[in-house]
Amino acid sequence: MTVLGVLWFFLIFVLIAGYFILDGFDLGAGILYPFICKSVEDKKIVRRAIGPVWDGNEVWLLTAGGALFAAFPDAYATTFSGFYLAIMLVLFALIVRAVSFEFWHADSKWRPVWDWCFILGSLLPALLFGVAIGNVIAGIPMDAAGNYIGIPLLGLITPFTLLCGVLGLVMFIAAGACWLALKVPEGSALYMRVAKLRMPLQVIALVLFAILTIILFATMGGESAMSPVLTVARYAFVVLFVAAIAFALVASRKQGGKADLASFLSQSISAASLVLLLACSMFPVLVMASPESIGEPITLMSAGASGLSLFCMTIILCIGLPLVLVYHIIIYRTFRGRVSVADLA
Repeated sequence: MTVLGVLWFFLIFVLIAGYFILDGFDLGAGILYPFICKSVEDKKIVRRAIGPVWDGNEVWLLTAGGALFAAFPDAYATTFSGFYLAIMLVLFALIVRAVSFEFWHADSKWRPVWDWCFILGSLLPALLFGVAIGNVIAGIPMDAAGNYIGIPLLGLITPFTLLCGVLGLVMFIAAGACWLALKVPEGSALYMRVAKLRMPLQVIALVLFAILTIILFATMGGESAMSPVLTVARYAFVVLFVAAIAFALVASRKQGGKADLASFLSQSISAASLVLLLACSMFPVLVMASPESIGEPITLMSAGASGLSLFCMTIILCIGLPLVLVYHIIIYRTFRGRVSVADLA
């Protein structure tokens, strides 16, 4: 186990957390789209609220996949081959979603079709993201060489992984509600519909988290199956998740300005803490092996690239990450504030 190997293990989870936060709110907004939009103007406002930033947000997912490929190629090979059909469905959904953004404004005749493309293109990735994470936690069937030997797609769906998918879905939708409450015109009917959704979604997320925690401890070994080195960090992230959700609930009871910002930031912190809790719970395992597996779990020691590769990746990270962060700062600063009617022209 090298220092750079450990660094990249956690950096990949940081990249996933970035995706969970940033693309989480615009996928959540897409899922809420048919329930909160009562007019064409409402639809324009929702699309405008995420339009300038959604494509940049997806970069974090691509970067996480690329980092996994370069840093831990064996783990990449097993997960991407095992989840191949699910990954193709996600990619297809994201492509359809991107097309719907471009064609909705230009082709009013086909707007109902583009609306459904937007909705389904948001729902499918949000659900499958959590299902995939659930499979990584529960373990996937592998042979001695680390190849996936289960049933494509159907073998990945179990009550536990589906529950993980639902938790991820609820977190995405809650983030979407918090973001839209921050962006749509304050006091409008659309704002009131969005603001009312935040609290129940956050409560559901907290309940699902408690249920999954009980399942993990009751049937999957719980703390005994995790590295004792990061015990304190795990408990810290549990506390942070619960505290962030609780603070988001308090902030969501109020409306306007600072309360909406506090609700969104708290929701984002809860999403990040959930992913980092996962990282601390799995360390040093990248892919768990299910009980029916012939092979062993894939760890950062068994799947890591060479030291030279990790060193080169670290140099590239030091150059590229600041540029990505500067890009995001510029974009979010340029399009800060609430969407106005003038923006829809």
